[in-house]
Amino acid sequence: MKTKFCNGETEPSPLGLLLGCSAGPGVVLPAAGQPPSPPTHPEAEGKELAGVRAPQHQPPATLPPPEEEPDSRTRRKAYLWCKEFLPGAWRGLREEQLRISPIRGGLSNMLFQCSLPDTMETVADEPRKVLLRLYGAILQMRSCNKGGSGQAQKENDLQGAEAMVLESVMFAILAERNLGPKLYGIFPQGRLEEFIPSRKLDTEELGLPDISAEIAEKMARFHGMKMPFNKEPKWLFGTMEKYLNQVLRIKFTRESRIRKLNKILSYNLPQEMKSLRSMLEATSSPVVFCHNDCQEGNVLLLEGREDSEKQKLMLIDFEYSSYNYRGFDIANHFCEWMYDYTYEKYPFFKASFLKYPTRMQQLHFISSYLTAFQNGFENLSNEDKSKTEEDMLMEVNRFALASHFFWGLWSIIQAKISSIEFGYMDYALSRFDAYFDQKRKLKV
Repeated sequence: MKTKFCNGETEPSPLGLLLGCSAGPGVVLPAAGQPPSPPTHPEAEGKELAGVRAPQHQPPATLPPPEEEPDSRTRRKAYLWCKEFLPGAWRGLREEQLRISPIRGGLSNMLFQCSLPDTMETVADEPRKVLLRLYGAILQMRSCNKGGSGQAQKENDLQGAEAMVLESVMFAILAERNLGPKLYGIFPQGRLEEFIPSRKLDTEELGLPDISAEIAEKMARFHGMKMPFNKEPKWLFGTMEKYLNQVLRIKFTRESRIRKLNKILSYNLPQEMKSLRSMLEATSSPVVFCHNDCQEGNVLLLEGREDSEKQKLMLIDFEYSSYNYRGFDIANHFCEWMYDYTYEKYPFFKASFLKYPTRMQQLHFISSYLTAFQNGFENLSNEDKSKTEEDMLMEVNRFALASHFFWGLWSIIQAKISSIEFGYMDYALSRFDAYFDQKRKLKV
């Protein structure tokens, strides 16, 4: 069976689109009451393009010192949302009793921990702490041009509303199925979520056998869900085509970025994408509901369950989730084994192609995945198991090319629009280097 690709006439899944255009394209909103941060690296460019979200590759979210509080307007709104949406002790909470602290590390939204005072008893099983998420600059796959026509602006507004509805529906469904944080309240400006004591995984932990097996099981469960969203797999190439069109129009002013962009453009990206699409059309890969960004920063290690053999992880950040090809989701995860985003000096990441999972590590993941996803897999003969695993191994490693190509394009656009301190052009070069390295390994 061949993989069927949609040609992008319809827009890609809007789950990660801007929820309102007032912030302007590419703007990352600051914590409440603080001025916007200027570009922090000398290579930062002006924000002239829209169409890409803020990076997921970011430091773990941490609480600042307690004396740092949001402005009075945000605090008042937070108090009202908590009082109106949360049960039990929250109903009798006075505004001055609310404890609220910004959470650092969120780049697309403003995040706050809201909690009851230590002296206040709970009434039943209501939470003592919640996470308040205020929608910020969740960047969109579509342009959000203020200079367009009234009709274009109206369409953008409708897209923002659609995005908010879709993401809210998805978050609620995942919460009900215990695949994500609980949802306590939802309103136009954001939502109240379960506050989960945890930490994000480190890159090197992805290769630990028990961690890898549980991620595979969690992904298999994710892939097995029936979701009320468009089942056509438009997301992958629909998005890449949009990215490529923007990349071909990008103009940098700094010489170092011009050199790096010219090197990437010398690869003849339109022809490469055409060849990639042709190869993946000949690769069988079922369409399932995919996370699409299963990297270490989006996997939580739950506090108190670190030593458990199973059920110690939770997947988060579903803004890219859509119906897509199974091979891409797994391949994208494997590619993230190679990248460490905790490096503190420019370009703020380290790449090691040697850390791509070995054949044995891939088969360990695939076997765990198939055991959880495919009924009766464990009862197959060893010969049938081996054939199924080998077929999936080829599928995944071909789709690894799509992962590198996708994030390579994404990073070029981020280099243009983002003020985040990250070596986006270096990252783009690294992803395209990995793309061609993978092509050599596959002999395609």
